[in-house]
Amino acid sequence: QVQLVESGGGLVQPGGSLRLSCAASGIISSIGSMGWYRQAPGKEREFVARWRSLGSTNYADSVKGRFTISRDNAKSTVYLQMNNLKPEDTAVYYCHAIYRNVLNAWGQGTQVTVSS
Repeated sequence: QVQLVESGGGLVQPGGSLRLSCAASGIISSIGSMGWYRQAPGKEREFVARWRSLGSTNYADSVKGRFTISRDNAKSTVYLQMNNLKPEDTAVYYCHAIYRNVLNAWGQGTQVTVSS
């Protein structure tokens, strides 16, 4: 199995930045991709960004140009650098991994609040 632990959420003013981290443990070698989703109050969970084992990345249109996903292979950690944050980015952010091609792992979530 794969376990994921997020960190780095918090309160930030509009226009500010935060970096989320997601540390993976377990069968690291079986991970094919890692990414981030978010869920705002009263809304469904939505895709934010994904990193794939071949190094490709993709982003939701709403965060393109502002968010950057990256991975430190040595630390089995994926990061989400969030710049120019907006109030509509407020949500619980969840780390997600696909391992053994078809299995899913989720982190416990970390709160990001963008407010003045």
